[in-house]
Amino acid sequence: MLTRPFGATTREVVVIGQGTWRMGESRSHANDEVAALRLGLDLGMTHIDTAEMYADGGAERVVAEAIAGRRREVFLATKVLPHNAAYADTIRACEGSLKRLGTDYVDLYLLHWWSTRHPIEDTMRAMVELVRRGLVRYVGVSNFDVEQMRAAKAALGAVPLACNQMLYHLRDRTIERDVLPWCERNRVAVVGYTPLARGGFMRSAVAAVAKRHGVTPRQVALNYLTRRKALFTIPKASRPEHIRENAAAAEFTPSRADLAAIDAEFPA
Repeated sequence: MLTRPFGATTREVVVIGQGTWRMGESRSHANDEVAALRLGLDLGMTHIDTAEMYADGGAERVVAEAIAGRRREVFLATKVLPHNAAYADTIRACEGSLKRLGTDYVDLYLLHWWSTRHPIEDTMRAMVELVRRGLVRYVGVSNFDVEQMRAAKAALGAVPLACNQMLYHLRDRTIERDVLPWCERNRVAVVGYTPLARGGFMRSAVAAVAKRHGVTPRQVALNYLTRRKALFTIPKASRPEHIRENAAAAEFTPSRADLAAIDAEFPA
């Protein structure tokens, strides 16, 4: 599995991880969800992303079961909701997530969206305290524009802003205009969510590239979305065949002509 440095941190992280949105919503699906995450871990997709919002903590409980006995393998990320982003509430939210996840620390803790209720300085001050206490290793944000990232980075002081998690798929490359260039200049990782966009990548250029390399269109899309050093992605999958496809998506190198064809069909 391909890894690369995660922003300004010294941590090597797999470029293709696992998302958990919509997991934990039904007890009848829990065993299958746990099995899916464990298969992903077996295949090297050790970056698992979740959030307190997902199923009101239910996804974190699914993750806890999936990583039981394997915590040291996992780069574990979760998120605090913006209405919990006051200083004391951020710390309480993190402690609640840790309890649901069955761990004493997370590798990455993110503010899920910009908070209009609580100053970013208060939230980031809490993040710094969580790092100081060893409950969090790295701090990130999600769905932040450039000005918001600047404010978060300034508020963190000596603690680096590790990443920004953003919507990114072939039909929505908006982040390439300003967010991705800013992150590349400032050594901030960009973690793309919803990379497969409900099959919206199924077009002729992607199919042609897949045929040339003997891979699937799904793998072409994920490969393209991690083509730059700042880029990581966290597709969610529950079917074993999709999990195996995701895990192998970085194992081929598209040509410049391949990339140009995809660019032409899915313009930024």
